[in-house]
Amino acid sequence: VILGKYTWLSYEDVYIKAVNFGNGLAVLGQQPKTNIAIFCETRAEWMIAAQACFMCNYQLVTLYATLGGPAIVHGLNETEVTTIITSKELMQTKLKEIVSQVPLLRHIITVDGKPTTWAEFPKGVIVHTMASVQAMGAKADPGNKQQARPAPSDIAVIMYTSGSTGVPKGVMISHCNLIAGITGMAERIPSLGEKDIYIGYLPLAHVLELSAELVCLSHGCPIGYSSPQTLADQSSKIKKGSKGDVTTLKPTLMAAVPEIMDRIYKNVMNKVNEMTTFQRNLFILAYNYKMEQISKGYTTPLCDSLIFRKVRMLLGGKIRILLCGGAPLSAATQRFMNICFCCPVGQGYGLTESAGAGTITEVWDYTTGRVGAPLVCCEIKLRNWEEGGYYNTDKPYPRGEILIGGPNVTVGYYKNEVRTKKDFTVDENGQRWLHTGDIGEFQHDGCLKII
Repeated sequence: VILGKYTWLSYEDVYIKAVNFGNGLAVLGQQPKTNIAIFCETRAEWMIAAQACFMCNYQLVTLYATLGGPAIVHGLNETEVTTIITSKELMQTKLKEIVSQVPLLRHIITVDGKPTTWAEFPKGVIVHTMASVQAMGAKADPGNKQQARPAPSDIAVIMYTSGSTGVPKGVMISHCNLIAGITGMAERIPSLGEKDIYIGYLPLAHVLELSAELVCLSHGCPIGYSSPQTLADQSSKIKKGSKGDVTTLKPTLMAAVPEIMDRIYKNVMNKVNEMTTFQRNLFILAYNYKMEQISKGYTTPLCDSLIFRKVRMLLGGKIRILLCGGAPLSAATQRFMNICFCCPVGQGYGLTESAGAGTITEVWDYTTGRVGAPLVCCEIKLRNWEEGGYYNTDKPYPRGEILIGGPNVTVGYYKNEVRTKKDFTVDENGQRWLHTGDIGEFQHDGCLKII
């Protein structure tokens, strides 16, 4: 496809759309503290719907757009939702096949207009567009409008994990958990504000993307939406010779999972291999020189503008911080991103069960293979794991199972008391601790390394 320029919505525009959508859902019969599902690709409407639910105290059930049929059916039936928010494409591909297996479903809301055909749905299921629900909300009688503001302990999101191990589990995240987590994360991004631009393309059903976008919104930072297929000039859905989203948007902040960073690394190295021998040797010389300077704590402005400027342009040329989470990033890829994109790579460690928060490296820390010190919203301790031979008395560094404690530690698993009791404990001071099952070590400067 050939894409045009970005069009922007102000915070005021988004607020009005969210209020109207929340009121429209109330007209359709949605009650505070009841579940509503979103099964949709990452886009502005996803976040507008989420904000509407947060304001009206509806519990948002999130499902990955990539989930298979049985996992979707499990999530929708376990949470007993009557309404699902989705896109035309997902409705006509994945939802169409499973609607008959979700007996309580009454309303399907498409965020991107009316589909061409919708005759195949069972009797009693009504399809609405997001715009028509917003119109209902705008017209709603003021006395009818829901004013049920959430309490900190109320559930904001029931986030279904990707289900890489068996049936996906729904993690209950309260409003307090979300606020604590994003407060901790925001503190590691210096001078975040209106001058920044964040590019959103990872699944919003993943805690990393949801919390990163909430951090941006809480600091007035604009978000430009994209998708993995339209991200760069070389992406699969971008017509050869036309511009990808990063080139048009020129973001300053971007989150990525290691898989995407590894792909960028491969792309650049392929380009380097196509260079003339002289150009290639010059690139390698500059790369090694910069690596040496970084290790001494120096910058290399000349190298950056002469050699690495072209590489930086692959991500729009303005990136000042790359955030990486979801899995460990290899030292080689992290070092490569530091050098070629001339910016720090913030590696983080967190789980859905800790509202995404745990640790993030400081922007000035260019060491590799570590995930940083604990965020201000939580504490981390290491518990002896005798069977594996990891002890918090180990030398030179204490090692053990990572436990995260604090207000970001979530409420537990939806309708799964047994698993909740196994993974979460409360200490004598009333603080909740999450037993992550991951092994880590604390280094001399208080930074965590995942083993």
